Amino acid sequence: MASSFPSTFPSSEQVSSLLKNQSTVVNGASSGVADAPFYRAIGDEVEVFRAAARRGLPVLLKGPTGCGKTRFVEAMAHELGRELITVAGHEDMTSADLVGRFLLKGGETVWVDGPLTRAVREGAIFYLDEVVEARQDTTVVIHPLADHRRELPVDRLGTTLRAAPGFQLVISYNPGYQSVLKNLKESTRQRFIAIELGYPSPEIETEVVAHEAGIDTETASALVKLAYAIRNLDGSPLREVSSTRMLILAGGLAAEGLNLRSAVHAAVVEVLSDDDDVIRALDELVNTVLPQ
Repeated sequence: MASSFPSTFPSSEQVSSLLKNQSTVVNGASSGVADAPFYRAIGDEVEVFRAAARRGLPVLLKGPTGCGKTRFVEAMAHELGRELITVAGHEDMTSADLVGRFLLKGGETVWVDGPLTRAVREGAIFYLDEVVEARQDTTVVIHPLADHRRELPVDRLGTTLRAAPGFQLVISYNPGYQSVLKNLKESTRQRFIAIELGYPSPEIETEVVAHEAGIDTETASALVKLAYAIRNLDGSPLREVSSTRMLILAGGLAAEGLNLRSAVHAAVVEVLSDDDDVIRALDELVNTVLPQ
């Protein structure tokens, strides 16, 4: 398997200078808040999200697995001072899972708000992750919230809720998973503004991996170099490539004292494929790219 990847990666000194005195970074500016989610902007996504939040516009995030979509939403919710309510889409999800249902409690039937209804009432950010995994007849419930109405019909209560100030709807999906059966309807897409996220530059990705995994920048840079090699394989049989999330997991194992190649084998190679031939080829690539 042939590969190509950037010949220049950031030095330890370059990344260390970026990490210095930072707890979380959004668009290059440190918030100085110890418990804030760490996020490094790769484009104008922060400015676009801020503008959308000011107008109460719904946001569609699209990008590959493990590129930082969820972390981006967490960082923006923290910056805006909004509660974040997250739901992972799945094929068995019903509208009741989002809106709410009647339940028996102590011999009485009581209404329990679903996560979407709670976000609407409280003015929170509601994040529906991997929206295409949910059935299309379920996701249409978000349509009235994603246009000028900003309303949520709750049929079982016979009422319609107006979204509280601060409410914002955010959904995400991986375009690489789209198919005839799993696609985002145009009637849904056109209600949102879209932000595309990808894997960051080697410099930024090295910074993120070093910070999140708690490893030195030299090790983080080696992991990122390997990721670029895997992402640029010619004729790759892989359905997915090495994500930033995978690198952080591998770095975390290395931070616990595991040999780096063993860490990569467990967190990257074995995760990417079950095929013995592919695994052997990836291990050969790892041995070529990673330092002895």
